[in-house]
Formats: sequence, structure tokens, C-alpha cells
Amino acid sequence: MSSLKERIQQLERDLTAKPMRISVFHDLPFAIFRYDPADEWKLRREARLLAVRLAAADREVVMISFADLLWAALDECEGLDAVVRLERQSGFAAAQAQITKYLSDPNWAPLPDVLARRLAPLDPRRHVAFLTRAAAMAPHIYFLSMLLDQMKGRTEVPAILFYPGIAEGEHQLRFMNLPSRDALGTYRVKIYG
Repeated sequence: MSSLKERIQQLERDLTAKPMRISVFHDLPFAIFRYDPADEWKLRREARLLAVRLAAADREVVMISFADLLWAALDECEGLDAVVRLERQSGFAAAQAQITKYLSDPNWAPLPDVLARRLAPLDPRRHVAFLTRAAAMAPHIYFLSMLLDQMKGRTEVPAILFYPGIAEGEHQLRFMNLPSRDALGTYRVKIYG
């Protein structure tokens, strides 16, 4: 396994290549950059530095935080106060299940819709989306492998999902290295890490 800096350098080469080499599918222009959850602050710094270098190569990086998407979805639904009340009455598991419903149910604020709306004004010839702060979906709020499947055909904007977790096998990732999460191998995108 290569270091964080080496993988950032490979990602940069692929993002600045002509044509870009981050994805195999035009209707799923995503890649995953896996990093150790303990390296969150290092990763954030490296991602910001990479964004600066990409700007010099005429690629504008738009940072999209999963934490911000989560708060926006909660605001679209019943709001944070309703979740807090539910947690006080029924516990953390019930509150987490309700948030999962908000992000999954088409009658609420499905995360793929929230993300697609955020990506819609971007120009795929000029922009690259960095999807950050994925740990906001821990421990079991939303499965990112499911999100990528649901984003197929919904954008042409190249996007890098910065994924805190460990690699188990060639294409399996364990989110946040949580023992309660199975390592998943359904990712159909390029994985750096």
C-alpha cells in the first residue's frame, strides 16, 4: 500500500491527464480515494493543496461536504429538533434509523437527489467535485457504496469520494474501520488506496 502523498500524486496525474483517467464509466464519473480514518486532518490538508494545484491546470475543485449534505437534508425534512426529540425518547438507534429514512426515502430528502442538485450547476469540462467528510455518515447512517450505485447516470461531473476506511482485499473497503460494518466489494469505480 502506498503512502497518502503517493496516492494523492497518482490521483493528481489522473485528474490532469487528457483525457482524465479517474473513471471507466462516463455515466459514473466517480473514483474513491481511501485513507485511514486517523489521517483525516492530513487528508483534508492534502486535498486543499491538490485543489490549488488543479486550479493551475484549469480544473476548479468544488468541495462538497457530506456533513453539509446531511444537515441540508435534515433541514428539508423535519429538522434537527425532531431528531433530537426522537433520540431522547427512543435512543440513538431510533434517531439514526430516522435519519437513514430521511436520506433513503423518496418522500423525504434522498441523499442521491441532494448530491445531484449540488452537482447540477457544475460544468464537467471545468469542475471536479471533492466529496469530503464522509465520516458524517457513520456509524450506519448511509452506505456510500449504495450512493455511488444510485448516482449512475445522474451527473457527468468528475467526483472523488474521499473515503475514511481500510482496504480488505483488492476491491473491498470497510467504512471507518468499524467492526460492525462488513467490508464491501461492490464498488464499480477506481479506488486509490
